[in-house]
Amino acid sequence: MTTAISNLQSALERAAAVRPEVGGFPYLAESLRQAGVLCCAMAVPSNAMLYRTDAGPIAVQGEPLITGMADVAPFDRQALVGALRADQAGETTFPEFLQGCWQAGVVRYDVDLGARTCTYYGADGDSYTESYPSVEI
Repeated sequence: MTTAISNLQSALERAAAVRPEVGGFPYLAESLRQAGVLCCAMAVPSNAMLYRTDAGPIAVQGEPLITGMADVAPFDRQALVGALRADQAGETTFPEFLQGCWQAGVVRYDVDLGARTCTYYGADGDSYTESYPSVEI
């Protein structure tokens, strides 16, 4: 196991231990930032996350949302914001949130841990950026 993977695993475990059920994302993000993660990018249909860390990049493959070919929904900002608010309220699991993003036409999102922003992108270049608050762990 590399140092980068070990650091990421430790940060994810720490985040799981300290994050509240409601509004937990900023705690996850801060735990990652403190562990040296600079940014992460999620390819939504494949559920593949790329973490760029100060110890090297790490790819994490989750269960894909689709297999084979699928039409991509048009980017729907209102539906995306609805999925975000449901997740922020603790009403969805991460897989449900990811499915909500996909249904809203999001094909990828990027999290900038230094700037504390998440930017969601549609297939045609539409995007929506949301900031998240700073927290102390």
